[in-house]
Amino acid sequence: MPNILLTRVDNRLIHGQVGVTWVNHLGANLILVANDEVANDPVQQNLMEMVVPDAIQTRFFTLEKTINVIHKAADRQKIFLVCKTPQDVLKLMEGGVPVKELNIGNMHFSEGKEQISSTVSVDENDKKTIRKILDRGVKVEVRRVPEEKVEIDISKYV
Repeated sequence: MPNILLTRVDNRLIHGQVGVTWVNHLGANLILVANDEVANDPVQQNLMEMVVPDAIQTRFFTLEKTINVIHKAADRQKIFLVCKTPQDVLKLMEGGVPVKELNIGNMHFSEGKEQISSTVSVDENDKKTIRKILDRGVKVEVRRVPEEKVEIDISKYV
């Protein structure tokens, strides 16, 4: 069983809050970004790696590769799994990736989305997806950084 400490939805993927604050809080030694686009874009990967301390490993896998290899992770790997959307998280779960806890940190506002917290906006598809994740027994929280209290009860919005 892979040692996934936390799964996070953040449409920015790796940035300062993820690469330093959350990693230190969790005690993670590996950030695994599961995203089809970034897995094939070395420029984005390099930019993201710039904010991660040298002692922390990073991997950029497609969703399919994550599903296929996550169970081969060594016990010593303390994994912080980062996805861009809740739909990506659900796809990973449907592929057998064990997600017990989901932190939603950042989902940008755009046309057709409802802002439910200072950093999270959702549309109907997001709501349906988050409901499916909740229905699988996953604890879902909205929180930017570990020091913050959980901002909202997401179940009231989905």
